[in-house]
Amino acid sequence: MQIFKEKAALKRAIRSLKQEGKSVGFVPTMGALHRGHLSLVTQAAAASDTVVVSIFINPTQFDNPEDLNNYPRTLDSDILLLKNLGQNLIIFTPSASELYGNDIKAEHFAFDGLEDEMEGKYRTGHFDGVGTVVKKLFEIVKPDKAFFGEKDYQQLQIIRKLTEKAGLLVEIIGCPIDREENGLARSSRNERLTPELRDEAAFIYQTLLSVRDKFGTESATKINKWVNSEFEKHPALRLEYFEIADNDSLKTAKEKESGKVYRAFIAAYAGEIRLIDNIAL
Repeated sequence: MQIFKEKAALKRAIRSLKQEGKSVGFVPTMGALHRGHLSLVTQAAAASDTVVVSIFINPTQFDNPEDLNNYPRTLDSDILLLKNLGQNLIIFTPSASELYGNDIKAEHFAFDGLEDEMEGKYRTGHFDGVGTVVKKLFEIVKPDKAFFGEKDYQQLQIIRKLTEKAGLLVEIIGCPIDREENGLARSSRNERLTPELRDEAAFIYQTLLSVRDKFGTESATKINKWVNSEFEKHPALRLEYFEIADNDSLKTAKEKESGKVYRAFIAAYAGEIRLIDNIAL
């Protein structure tokens, strides 16, 4: 396992691998690693000769400064977790100035409207920050394949659009959501939940399972009303949004159309901790 802090040294190492005909997989993270991240690394290792894992808390994708300040920083334990995987890994841990220079700001992107749906309505500038850092990392790592979890499904679709519009030669692989025993989608934010809230938050996935069952026979409007009423019964949870959306365009579904594929999305607060989840319908 190799660890790089400077992009020039990382580029040299990757160039050498490519000259040997080695394929490179990439898993970008913001650290605070958990089993969900490790499952991405394992899937990347199965499909690549070498896997690069970046650990970088990207300041330009936080619309709330308090959220950035509170984001867990666990670099030493993250490196130990990756080392224990026993895979052929390269870890990239740049500083903000290493990636951005002296001008730490996001580039503006147009993702054909994907950025205006769901998360885009509640997190101003978030996807500009995501697009900026992912584009920078792709240009440094030049991976053959990059692996992203489907928990952040809107982000996954936006990164696919980014590679298409920027002409980046990387295959984007979406990986299934890794869940805790109670069904809660694994997230670094889960570590900030009290044991009681962690139990309560399992209701998010339980609701999505019920939505999937109802979707075959009930309208999107009726299901939406039902979800809102169910969350009102849970004072520990506050629903920010529930959407049934087209799987590709992410546009809200008013009515089900034959031949289209849909997905259900939830963003909710458990106490002060914001959680997201989704399920294919």
